[in-house]
Amino acid sequence: MTVTYSADAPDLETLREARGPVIVEFGVGWCPWCQSADPLIERTLAGRGVTHYRVEDGKGRPLGRAFGVKRWPTLIFLCDGKELARCVRPDSEAALRQALAQIIDT
Repeated sequence: MTVTYSADAPDLETLREARGPVIVEFGVGWCPWCQSADPLIERTLAGRGVTHYRVEDGKGRPLGRAFGVKRWPTLIFLCDGKELARCVRPDSEAALRQALAQIIDT
């Protein structure tokens, strides 16, 4: 299974100006951790109505560096442009739900 991440990422200013809950997920399609976390992420976010960007990360990609991403997948949970939580290499729905609860009413 391959997870698709977009090379066309929103810029940092756009994310900082976004209103409401936004999740930015950094990774690459060939990453085994990204592939194993994908079903957890999909189940947790299903039907939540949260804007979710899957951003291809790596060398020369400034958005990941702006958020200090060092491992994949890293999910940044933003509300009204501010980071309120993050999950690095999530291995349970509980960890994702806990972070999600920081940006939306569950």
